[in-house]
Amino acid sequence: MGEKIGLIPLVCPQCDTALPAGLDEAAWVCGQCGQGLALDEEKGLLPVQVFYQTGIPEGKAGLPYWVVDGSVQVERQVYGGKNESQAASLFWAQPRRFFIPAYTCALETLASLGPRLLLNPPAFQPGAPVRFMPITILRRDLVAIAEIITLAIEADRKDKLKQIRLKIDLSEHVLWILKD
Repeated sequence: MGEKIGLIPLVCPQCDTALPAGLDEAAWVCGQCGQGLALDEEKGLLPVQVFYQTGIPEGKAGLPYWVVDGSVQVERQVYGGKNESQAASLFWAQPRRFFIPAYTCALETLASLGPRLLLNPPAFQPGAPVRFMPITILRRDLVAIAEIITLAIEADRKDKLKQIRLKIDLSEHVLWILKD
C-alpha cells in the first residue's frame, strides 16, 4: 500500500543525551560526550569521526566538510582539436581527496569551492572543538556532489568537451570542521 514511516530517536547512543537537531540537519556532535553522529535514513544514527582544524577564530563558526577519498574513472569525448583526455586520465589515475561542503551552499559555490579544495587541500592540523555551521548534507548525497566537483574540474580543461562518463567510488568519510 504505502511506505512505513518510522521515527528515529535523536539521542546519542553513547551517553543517552538528546541531540538538539534543527530542521534539515543531517549530522551532529553530542554536546555531552563529543560523539559525532550522522543520520542514515535506513539505519538510524551512525557514528562518524569529527575533527576540528586549528586556527578557527574564537567566536566564529567553523565550516563542516565531509572529507572522503575517492577513485574516479573518466571517459571523455571531445569535438575536434585539442584533446586533454590523456591528462584527465593521468590526473584521476590516483585516488583524490574530496572536500564536500556539509553545509547548505549555492551550486555555484560548490562548483568553485569543491575543485579548489581538491586541487589545493587545506592543512590538517587537529585542534580543539568549536561551534560550526549546521550539517545539512546527507551522506547519501556525497557521490552526486563528488560528481559535480569532478565535472567542474573537467569542464575547466582547455579542450572542447562533448561528452563525459564518470564512475566514482568513495571510501569512508569523516567530518572536518574547517576555517573559511
